[in-house]
Amino acid sequence: MAIAQQVADQQSLFTDDLLYFVLRLRKSRIRSVAERVRRMYPDESPEQQARRLIASTSAISFAAGGLVHAPAAVPGFGIVYEGLGFVAGASILTRMHLYLILEIALLFGKDIDQSERVTELVAVVAACAASAAAPVAIAMTLNPAFAVPAGALAATAATRAIGESAIRRYKRSTAPEAATAPAPA
Repeated sequence: MAIAQQVADQQSLFTDDLLYFVLRLRKSRIRSVAERVRRMYPDESPEQQARRLIASTSAISFAAGGLVHAPAAVPGFGIVYEGLGFVAGASILTRMHLYLILEIALLFGKDIDQSERVTELVAVVAACAASAAAPVAIAMTLNPAFAVPAGALAATAATRAIGESAIRRYKRSTAPEAATAPAPA
């Protein structure tokens, strides 16, 4: 039993280090955003509140996704800087989406300190890398000017896919809890 607890504690420390040291996510900011959404929309379900976060993040994703790929639209040297757009875009959007998924987790009553979040965040990183790579591929193969709208659309699509996937996952995992809860007297 002591070994199992020691492994669980190590996993927890690893999770904490990964999320909040390496990725520099701030728990207090994540919790304050989720709490603010709950206060602003107290009559809405966690799903409706999560969709508000998704909508807000989608607007930022659209702007950031287009902006970081803007250098590709400059004739000549712009394509050289498209690699920088990929790195910047992937970095910015990944961090923003990591916050989004953790905020949604809190809205559904999930513990953001659980090691279970690590696998979810790995999926977010993969989705963000794919959405940042798409505009680079378009700039290299089609027309560099297409990288800007492709970046905006890819980032927005990633936001919506990540957010909706989180809603489905957290709804599914909280449904049995709701079903087993005693009925009010």
